[in-house]
Amino acid sequence: MKNKKIKVVFAGEPGAFSEIAAFKFFKEKIKTLPCKSFKEVLDLVEKGNADFGILPIENSIAGAIGENYDLLLKSKLKIFGEEILKISHCLIVNRGVSLKSLKNVYSHPQALMQSQKFIEKMGLIPISVYNTAAAVKILKNKNIKDGGAIASERAASLYKMKILKKGIETTPKNFTRFFIIAKRTPPQVKKMKTSIVFSLKHRPKSLFNVLEIFAQKNINLTKIESRPIIGKPWEYNFYLDFIGSLREKKIKKALKELRKKTIFFKALGSYPQAGGKQ
Repeated sequence: MKNKKIKVVFAGEPGAFSEIAAFKFFKEKIKTLPCKSFKEVLDLVEKGNADFGILPIENSIAGAIGENYDLLLKSKLKIFGEEILKISHCLIVNRGVSLKSLKNVYSHPQALMQSQKFIEKMGLIPISVYNTAAAVKILKNKNIKDGGAIASERAASLYKMKILKKGIETTPKNFTRFFIIAKRTPPQVKKMKTSIVFSLKHRPKSLFNVLEIFAQKNINLTKIESRPIIGKPWEYNFYLDFIGSLREKKIKKALKELRKKTIFFKALGSYPQAGGKQ
């Protein structure tokens, strides 16, 4: 890994928050590869065209990114690590454009949601595009004078655009959690986290009985998310994160008991906690 640059693929254009999170996670020099979709991120890693992929998985304001949970469910790749990035949005325009001349604002739906109060206050019409940095690129390429983009300060710098406002997110406590995905197994460290997905029969106490297993073994749950099962109306998969590794004895025992109570189970991976790689 030290002899050549690691290739990391992300969805979007250079300057996207996913790319920024990749630079933060990998302390050594990396080569970032932009692509058009989250699915393509997984495909490129599975085909060996990239060493790692990075996917946003949830935001502290806008919530979970369900599409990526669904993609992980179908993928053979494992979660290699996680990164948490503080998100600060900028209102970006072409040079010479003023705030008064704006009618529209372009960005990814999540960024629009995270900046909703500012958008409403300014009376702007939100227009969704596939990525925050792509919004900046569109403004520049089409020389749009009545619209702005919501994206990172890095995106403004890369495309040599003007920042009208910084920190337009609804709350300064705006964080996005990213998964780094790969074929390879991550290193085992003291502070590990595990992600799993399972489904249950519609029976009284079925979810309670599963959660009780973790409580009895003093395993700290950090997140639970339900997602509809496609093709099965009103049935759900449950995505669960907890502290610990699949290699630990008490985790192995807990999951052995859990499998007996579920109709589907998959381990998405054990990986170092963000900030706990030492």
